[in-house]
Amino acid sequence: MPKTAPYILVLYYSRQGATAKMAQHLARGVEEVQGIEARLRTVPAVSTECEAIQASIPEQGALYCSDDDLRNCAGLLLGSPTRFGNMAAALKYFIDGTSSLWSNGTLINKPAGVFSSTASPHGGQESTLLSMMLPLLHHGMVIAGIPYSESGLFTTEAGGTPYGATHVAGSQGERSLTDTELQLCRAQGQRIATLALQLSRDAH
Repeated sequence: MPKTAPYILVLYYSRQGATAKMAQHLARGVEEVQGIEARLRTVPAVSTECEAIQASIPEQGALYCSDDDLRNCAGLLLGSPTRFGNMAAALKYFIDGTSSLWSNGTLINKPAGVFSSTASPHGGQESTLLSMMLPLLHHGMVIAGIPYSESGLFTTEAGGTPYGATHVAGSQGERSLTDTELQLCRAQGQRIATLALQLSRDAH
């Protein structure tokens, strides 16, 4: 049986499409690193209606994430739109269901990064990133942001933080990703991919 290439799981929730676009560019950054692939996955929305049922396969975009997708990844990039300075409920609901992976230590010493999209420059993007890091720390993952060797952190007039890639989408989601935001997405993808390969080699 041929050995499959290691992959970075790019897991996100996106309502208006901005976070999904970021995920695609993070995945491109991952795949610019030789020897590793990107796997794009999303999570279903949560509903206030008790009987609401989602289709098992979304109508468009990435497939829904499974436990195996997360269990077998070499690293993780986790993305969400900002919801009052926190991650979206759909993503939190998925993460809250990963207790079995936590109890088995499945994700210990794997690298992880976070990314987010928000409506306004001071709409909680950084606190969203920090909130997303907390469960990953509980899982024993190695958190990595974007270093200041990336010049875009100094020059950005929109999104981009040392905690992770961000995008300022506008109140109606009308703003496209800027060139700087795109570059920081790709840089973060490259970094997590590189760290995953290094940590894997060190473990063996």
